[in-house]
Amino acid sequence: MRVNPLASTANRCFVCGNGNPIGLNVRFRLDGDVCRAEFTPGEAHVGYDGVTHGGILFSLLDDVMANYVFLRGERCYTAKAEVRYRGPLPVGTRVRLEGRQIRRKGRLVVLEGRVLRADNDEVVAEATGSFMVEAGSRASRR
Repeated sequence: MRVNPLASTANRCFVCGNGNPIGLNVRFRLDGDVCRAEFTPGEAHVGYDGVTHGGILFSLLDDVMANYVFLRGERCYTAKAEVRYRGPLPVGTRVRLEGRQIRRKGRLVVLEGRVLRADNDEVVAEATGSFMVEAGSRASRR
């Protein structure tokens, strides 16, 4: 497994930036062909009735997909994403995040992400996203 020290341009990212005092402070890593991380939502992440806000879940999905590309040395931006919420996530429930590449054509990368409860492997939310690799990124020059 490789762990990427965040580049200074990403230090303020809401999800993974270590320089964002109100951020989620998620640490992503590559594990073969999967980007992984863990997170436990707190009271500040509630939507209603003790359930984690869907926007927090989507932010986690967006970042686990984008970090699949970022940790391989390229910068990318979300072009389009579709999310499916499969069940509520009570605040305080630890989750595992997984991101995988589905396909790539030139600078366009299609990825999938999942949020799974750590206690029972139930899929809480999943997404598919299209990401555009920034021109001039290391691998996009090939």
